[in-house]
Amino acid sequence: MEVLYAADGLTAAEVRERMPDPPGYSAVRAQLRILEEKGHVRHEERGPRYVFSPVVSRAKARRSALKSLVQTFFDGSPEQAMAALIDESRAKLGPAELDRLADLIAQARKEGR
Repeated sequence: MEVLYAADGLTAAEVRERMPDPPGYSAVRAQLRILEEKGHVRHEERGPRYVFSPVVSRAKARRSALKSLVQTFFDGSPEQAMAALIDESRAKLGPAELDRLADLIAQARKEGR
């Protein structure tokens, strides 16, 4: 999806060319088909080629992917996911980022989430 967001419509071959360490062409085509079936991507025919573009906004795709990740790897627990992210990123988080996270938690408490 990231490759598609960075361009204005790409063929499967062009998607594959822009991927770091890409899988085979067939795997790229299969993934694009799956994304299309799920409503994330659409294609249009341009001559003999299919040109793929994202249907959902990057923000919506990000939320959907995050929800799936939390459900799959953290038993649906945002707390477990955040704890893992903070633990993994502890050395990279500066004071401003930690303050921002504290503010988000305080705001969530205030709103009763």
